[in-house]
Amino acid sequence: MTRIRYIQLLLALAVIPSLGIAQREPGHPIGNVTTIGNLIHLELDSAAVDSARLFDLDHRTLRFTPQGKGFRVENVALRWDADFGPELKGNSATLEGFTFPFSGKQWSSFDVAIGAITFGTMQQAADRARFGGPPAGNRTGAGGSTRNGFLMDRYASLQTVGETFINMIPGIAAFIKSGLNGPHFVKELPDRAVVTWTLSEGAGGIQSFTWVPTVNRIQATLYRTGVIELSYNGVSARDAVVGVFPMVTGGVEKALASIPDAPDPAVAPNLDITHVRLSSIDGLFVRATIETRGAVLPSGDPAIDGLTYRVAFDTRKPASADLRKATAVWTIRGFADKRAGGGGGSRPPRYIVSGAGAEPEVTVHGNTISIEGVLPAPLAGASRVSVSADAESGTPSLVVDRVMARSVALGSVRSPEIDLSLASRRSGTYPIAYEGFHWPEIPRAQDVACSIITKLGDNFDFIATYSDFRVDNPEGGTPSNGPRGGNVTGIGTVTNGLDNYCSKGELQWMYVEPVSTSAVQIQEKSPDGRMSDYNYAMSQIGHELGHRWAADARAVVNGDTITLGPVHWATGVHLPAAFPYSNPIEADAMGGSTWKDNGDGTYTQLDRDYYSPAKGYSWLGLYLMGLARPDEVPPFFILRNLKRTGRQDANGHPIYTGDRTNITIQDVIAAMGPREPDFAHAQKKFNTAIVVMTMHGKQPTKELISAANNISEHWIKYWAKTTDGRSVMTASPR
Repeated sequence: MTRIRYIQLLLALAVIPSLGIAQREPGHPIGNVTTIGNLIHLELDSAAVDSARLFDLDHRTLRFTPQGKGFRVENVALRWDADFGPELKGNSATLEGFTFPFSGKQWSSFDVAIGAITFGTMQQAADRARFGGPPAGNRTGAGGSTRNGFLMDRYASLQTVGETFINMIPGIAAFIKSGLNGPHFVKELPDRAVVTWTLSEGAGGIQSFTWVPTVNRIQATLYRTGVIELSYNGVSARDAVVGVFPMVTGGVEKALASIPDAPDPAVAPNLDITHVRLSSIDGLFVRATIETRGAVLPSGDPAIDGLTYRVAFDTRKPASADLRKATAVWTIRGFADKRAGGGGGSRPPRYIVSGAGAEPEVTVHGNTISIEGVLPAPLAGASRVSVSADAESGTPSLVVDRVMARSVALGSVRSPEIDLSLASRRSGTYPIAYEGFHWPEIPRAQDVACSIITKLGDNFDFIATYSDFRVDNPEGGTPSNGPRGGNVTGIGTVTNGLDNYCSKGELQWMYVEPVSTSAVQIQEKSPDGRMSDYNYAMSQIGHELGHRWAADARAVVNGDTITLGPVHWATGVHLPAAFPYSNPIEADAMGGSTWKDNGDGTYTQLDRDYYSPAKGYSWLGLYLMGLARPDEVPPFFILRNLKRTGRQDANGHPIYTGDRTNITIQDVIAAMGPREPDFAHAQKKFNTAIVVMTMHGKQPTKELISAANNISEHWIKYWAKTTDGRSVMTASPR
């Protein structure tokens, strides 16, 4: 059978509460918390996050030589062709003199994307059927992109995204990461085709790490023999996915181990584990099957919400008593979407999967539940590992059954992720071979929250984190997520997730990850003066923390339910800022546009989007925040079926046509009910924890402290201006 690698859509929704499995896991303190003036310092424990694994192949060549059903991989001296040939216009390249053998076929053409070469068609039909649309990436609502040949999200974790490329499309990852841009060149010689990229990372934008473009020269040589060479001659970027990804077919399964466990009549039959069975498939994939005393609840059953099954792999001796701290853990958690109002956005109860190497597909059959995946990189080279399992139930979750660790021989299973810098012909063959180069792992938001709240108390409505180290995110910003404290209804969301963040009701939203001092958005101004007064930082904090209230709103107009979001205000929604921050005319900080009705069926877009420059909140936004009365929200409209006319006004603003629907606040209330508490009783004072985060044994730099203090001061002023003094923001650790 052909195995199709699925992308886990669920992880693409980080700005929507309760959907990421990582946010379903209870938090725990992960470091030492102290205060520095009005700042909070979180020094991470030594084992809080995985360390960096940075690109180390510059001025070297990787050679992949076909042998049998795999490749021998070598790291050799740089081979570089200085004659790039003509620039390729478009993406498709055709071979005239030979065909290239790859993934069991001969190819006369291939596609050249940003940092990648792919062959044929992406294997995503099953994914579309499974999720009702194309796969979307891994952590945020940003959606998926094929600019890199392989489907990946703009915020893709380079520590883990490489495994999702397996059996997605036959392809070669010369140097894949989001945010690269630049030309590519192709030339054909009698015995080979040479593809060269000159790429730069994003520069000067709010999500960039540099004010000026970087240089990254990468070359892929495809020999008619099937040999592949990937060469690097001046690479500034330090994170990317590199490797070869042919399709792997066959499905030959071999048993590895069967671990029994005595039944326990005191445990629910569907959670009472009696066996854990492991098998290998094609020597590349591992299947883990948990067998229980009674039938496993199927997807679609609301009772699966909160049920958890884990399989842990541990190289340490003795194995960790807490399975969550094992070397690698595959987790299956039942999840029922409880978002208010439905609105077509919720899905039936289902099992979701997390863990390095694990695929998102879950198979339930009778009294068994199975998942599979590739051997996680931390297990590479281990001949034996300790394997254990447990089952959890309840809120908060409690372990109700556990299978004690047993030593298991991995046999011929090989991890496809290898250290390419050490590759040699003596290493043997690999059906797939790649390496994910990445910055340190992102600390879990709920662990950060628990660290702070446990030490300083449940005194924070918001948490914003900054650091002097980069994390595994190609962009210099952060998504947001969190619980929903405050017990607010009528805004499209409900209170949830507080226990996982160690809050009893105060905490309402937070950054997913720390913003690094190496990112341009933490800087006071740009070298060209285009950005000043921490406008990038205010764009980030004002927008991300605004997700606590927006933008899940809907309206009912003439019986038609209109979605105005759901993550950001739709582009066609006319929502000018009530109290602009940077410019006289601004769209809402949470998205949408400011439209001018030209009276002839066309509309001029005066402002759009969010972020830079920092923007204020619309009257609708202020209502959802509890800072405006319903009668203060003026009528607005939404333009659907937007089409550009190709014309602009005298100031360069684009002109569109669209179908206009007028909306009132009463239409919004009709869809979601009145906001409770109302304006008279809504919370008006908020407190933000401004956190400086460092690695273990490190104190925050003067640069980090200065930037965080300045951002804190500007945040208080930004809030006062954009709410017109109707609300007070503090940033006090006390």
